[in-house]
Amino acid sequence: MLADIELNLSEAEQAVRATARRFAEEVMRPAGRALDLLPDPEDVIAPHSLLWDVFRQYREIGLADIESASLDLSPLERARLRSLVSEEMGWGDSGLAISLGVSNFHKTFALMSGRPALIERYVQAGREEIGCWAVTEPDHGSDTLTVSESHFKDSSLKPNCVAIPDGDSYIIRGQKSAWVSNGTIATVAALFCTIDPAQGFQGGGVAVVPLDLPGVSRGKPTNKLGQRALNQGEIFFDDVRIPADYMVVGTDAYAAVVEQILTGANASMGSIFVGVARAALEMAIEYAKTRVQGGRAIFEHQSVRARLFRMFTQVEAARSLSRRVAYYNTTTSPPLLQYSIASKVFSTNTAFETASAALQIFGGNGLTRDFPIEKLMRDARASMIEDGCNDVLSLVGATRL
Repeated sequence: MLADIELNLSEAEQAVRATARRFAEEVMRPAGRALDLLPDPEDVIAPHSLLWDVFRQYREIGLADIESASLDLSPLERARLRSLVSEEMGWGDSGLAISLGVSNFHKTFALMSGRPALIERYVQAGREEIGCWAVTEPDHGSDTLTVSESHFKDSSLKPNCVAIPDGDSYIIRGQKSAWVSNGTIATVAALFCTIDPAQGFQGGGVAVVPLDLPGVSRGKPTNKLGQRALNQGEIFFDDVRIPADYMVVGTDAYAAVVEQILTGANASMGSIFVGVARAALEMAIEYAKTRVQGGRAIFEHQSVRARLFRMFTQVEAARSLSRRVAYYNTTTSPPLLQYSIASKVFSTNTAFETASAALQIFGGNGLTRDFPIEKLMRDARASMIEDGCNDVLSLVGATRL
């Protein structure tokens, strides 16, 4: 365990972090490793799966209620807790951390709506819905998030999912792609769809959509390289009718909301993958101090110590950046998207580079599934594509400089 240099944590914050750390170590890490070994992603979400016990315990210990409207927290207090908990959960298992985090995603939009019925249904403590962020489409991925780029207003780009106004309702047609996190297990979606195709992506909206409505169906869980504990899959909408009140963001505000959500999501990814990087570093240090080669622990070799210290400085730099960005962008208006992108890109790159360097320290053992470091490297590699591909995000961030 690395030294704790976090300053000025309240007793409540220390207690919540300790709870998250125990949950990550005792529940998430063993469950994540077991789920990763399952050859069929259908088994990950089967009725007997460990996944459901992880969700149950997450709710029971109250971590899910950090986003609850009934928890009286200032924006800074909520940001600090969110950052601390996200890092610990990423340290435990990044796939499960994302799954549990996005399970609360619909709450953001229910609160944003200000509509008592939606808030009562979805945001009160103790609710057991599983949410998802339904944004990615078969023909569109990171491009749907790049508000600053010219194609965002290009009407020639055809959406795969549309919501058609119909009196006091909307009718939803189309599909979301195989990369929707929690896509085949969610009970409610924060659905990003197109209302006015003549405006391109800018003519979008966000609806809170219960996924037990007639016309909703799912694809198979996606079979992936990494983050195998994170369920992802397609959602299909065949003339699904929702009340107009469920469309909580319209075309006028859509671009601003996309930017706001990307700012928050990238900051969260930064925190989670600082946890992954920290896990890889700690595993490498422990292994280097116990693995004997040439009659002594490999930690005694200067080249190994030098590599470990480079890893340490990268991890701590990523941690400092992710914390500062998370606090600033949650408490200051307007938030600065380029800093959240920097946090996500730097932290995910750091996680992958640290896991790869750690695997090198493990040597041949690191290539086997008997040691968890190869899983961390696979999980980290996935992070450089999800929630916006790092290459595309970097272009968006550069536009703001």
